[in-house]
Amino acid sequence: MKRSLPPLNAMRAFEAAARNQSFTRAADELHVTQAAISHQVKTLEDWLGSPLFLRMKRGLKLTPAGEAYLPRLTQAFDLMATATDQLNGRKGKQTLILSTLDSFAALWLLPRLRRFRERHPNIDIRIISVDREDDSLGQGDVDIDIRLGDGNWPGLSATHLLAEDISPVCSPNLLKGEHALRSPSDLGHHTLLHDIMITDWRSWLEAAEVDHVDPGRGPGFNRSYLVVQAAINGDGIALGRSALVTDAIKSGKLVKPFELNLDGEFSYYFVCSRAQTNEPSIRVFRDWLLEEAAESQKDIAEYFRTFPE
Repeated sequence: MKRSLPPLNAMRAFEAAARNQSFTRAADELHVTQAAISHQVKTLEDWLGSPLFLRMKRGLKLTPAGEAYLPRLTQAFDLMATATDQLNGRKGKQTLILSTLDSFAALWLLPRLRRFRERHPNIDIRIISVDREDDSLGQGDVDIDIRLGDGNWPGLSATHLLAEDISPVCSPNLLKGEHALRSPSDLGHHTLLHDIMITDWRSWLEAAEVDHVDPGRGPGFNRSYLVVQAAINGDGIALGRSALVTDAIKSGKLVKPFELNLDGEFSYYFVCSRAQTNEPSIRVFRDWLLEEAAESQKDIAEYFRTFPE
């Protein structure tokens, strides 16, 4: 069957420009000039007889035709790349670039990543630390994102990994001494550590019906791993996020002194483009993460969500 197709280079230029939302970044990716990208996109638009971009002062915006065309082209190029790799039997290194929050990377992902390397030595993971509001995936800078959120990201594939609970955690040393922590009312004798990324102390103290403790006192941190480390050091009591502190509880570096947990507003998700959902290396990494997350949820159930009598 004869296929009526536009020039391949024109399609590649449009797909890269649309995915990156920039002629400049597309030019860098394809190792050509920005003028070449612009020319190829114009060639494709002329061939199709329809504009694909709106050229605006602050950048590019896809037309409805461009929005409909992009995901199908991306999927087609991914399929061609996968088929070529399989045909060549390529056994060399593959690289996946991943973005995630620094505290999740430091406290959950890195301690487990060695197991992935042992099982899949031909796939290298590159980790980029980002702030929660960043969109490295949408900008085309990474292949995968592990996000904290509600799972609602239109146009992307999101797979649930870990739910999050919140409860005070501290060094075991704070369970001893003159002002040993035995009940929430004892918090008045101790320093509160604040993680500005999560539910504040006021919500937990209200749920625990403690009204004589100032919820605003004590040092605060803009990175969860700093709060966790301060708690391990014995500098005070932190509101621990279950995914980030359960390993430390399991190892004895931290304890959970009280039974009361608050439900976290968000969960962690594995996020990638829908076109890349079945790309072999991404699928392998996602499956491994789901295994690790399932084991982690068991530990959370044992060490964080239950309280010894």
